[in-house]
Amino acid sequence: MNGLKDKVALVTGASKGIGAGIARRLAAEGAKVVVNYARNKSDADAVVADIEAAGGSAVAVAADVTDRAQVASLVQAAIDHFGRLDIVVNNAGIYQFARIEETTEALYRQQFDTNVLGPLLVCGAAVPHLAQGGSIINIGSNVTSVLPAESAIYTGTKGAIDAITGVLARELGPRGIRVNAVCPGLVETEGTHAAGVVGSAFQAWNEERTPLGRIGQVQDIAPIVAFLASDDAGWVTGEVILGSGGMR
Repeated sequence: MNGLKDKVALVTGASKGIGAGIARRLAAEGAKVVVNYARNKSDADAVVADIEAAGGSAVAVAADVTDRAQVASLVQAAIDHFGRLDIVVNNAGIYQFARIEETTEALYRQQFDTNVLGPLLVCGAAVPHLAQGGSIINIGSNVTSVLPAESAIYTGTKGAIDAITGVLARELGPRGIRVNAVCPGLVETEGTHAAGVVGSAFQAWNEERTPLGRIGQVQDIAPIVAFLASDDAGWVTGEVILGSGGMR
């Protein structure tokens, strides 16, 4: 597959989970990929190794997306290594559910800094390097339509991403840059396993409410992102696309 041949993609939070799956899929479509990670160098290196073993090209670059200087260095690393930047996938994110009476400033700042400030900083650094035809894909969540209890902070961050996607689509459209969001439902990843979600009552609750009758897999989400990154989606911008098996 060569739908992204000669394109360069930056994927934040790509050392594991959905981000790693997206990085691998974009590379399979022909893109050169910058695999961003915050702490898990060995996991990011493993993603790069997988991509290279399949004949692709990738590099792992450490950066905390909440730190403007590190974000600037991350984007510059993409330019230095591959000579250009065409696709940005804002995937880095964290979640922690809590009852409203357990809300703390630290819990708020941790999630909003990573999930909202991070994509804003990455877009701000990347946009000067994106030419006509550039594509930004933000990873949101179907929580904004499902509205699960005890998720006020996390759902708030993803609601912000939906709104930011629309704003940036209008702002950057005249420059030929498209901005869309993909909003997965519950997806089986290393993270959801570690959190005890997989196999839990919460998984069962999701499956009961999902028309396709299961939770998502990474391979359900990555192709949607690859489509939005491609020229086949050249007339698509400002969209918030649910990738949730119909759960809403």
